[in-house]
Amino acid sequence: MIWGELAALGTAVMWSLTAVFFSYSGRRVGSQVVNRSRLLFAFAFLTIAHLIVEGTLFPWGTEPFRWFWFALSGILGLVLGDTFLFRAYVMIGPRLSMLLMSTVPIYSVIFGWFLFGEQVTPVEMVGILLAVGGIGWVVTEKRAGQTVVENKQYRKGILFGLAGALGQVANLVTARYGLVGGFSTVSATIIRILVAIIVLWGMAALTRQVRYTFEQWRDPKAFKAIVAGSFVGPFLGIWLSLIAVQNARLGIASTLMALPPILLVPIEYLAYGQRVSRRGILGTAVAIAGVALLFLPR
Repeated sequence: MIWGELAALGTAVMWSLTAVFFSYSGRRVGSQVVNRSRLLFAFAFLTIAHLIVEGTLFPWGTEPFRWFWFALSGILGLVLGDTFLFRAYVMIGPRLSMLLMSTVPIYSVIFGWFLFGEQVTPVEMVGILLAVGGIGWVVTEKRAGQTVVENKQYRKGILFGLAGALGQVANLVTARYGLVGGFSTVSATIIRILVAIIVLWGMAALTRQVRYTFEQWRDPKAFKAIVAGSFVGPFLGIWLSLIAVQNARLGIASTLMALPPILLVPIEYLAYGQRVSRRGILGTAVAIAGVALLFLPR
């Protein structure tokens, strides 16, 4: 059966659509409004998923040490990491942002070696070099006709994208400590989102942004994009990724789930009319090939 592979491909499609939805809504109402809002919708969708999978709306009996690690994971990934990523969506668009997120496996290999003593093979080193080289080739391409302000925004967007990727790695590393003993990934996800909701909406209350956030929901196009992005990403995307890793070889599943930068080439053209150069396409393909090498069996 190829259900695992199909689920992995579906995950890549869902994450690509999420990037488009959040990039569009972020440009209309601001990345912070999108980040805060999508957590509420994602939490609602995930409580339903948790009820279906685990039989309860929320994992109330979770041990304190898991709460600590999942809370830290949520703050590093969903609060800090996604805040940077959403800023990148607005500044440089979904395709380049997702390409920069492809550095997550590279960071993961480095952190795995540094924190957990995992060995880095020569093939993995080649994969890292290919991925870094491909991404570097794409993001350093000269952009004709851009003003000084636009070029400055582009550079900031690249930095935000890289910071977002680093936040996701920190999220994965800390979550790993809480997932020991085969703890439910759906339960872990809903705890992380709850903590992120408390932090982000608490900050919004302190800065008097709560009312402003709800007022932005009056923009019907932005509101629909936020809800759609919350459904296809934190809900369907995560669910399909779990099916993928359960039913397909990890290397194949991870490689297929790393395809959003490729899938976003035609999506970005159709959504924004933005053409991608041959260098952009080739560099993206080289980067994805490098990422794929990181998941080959040792």
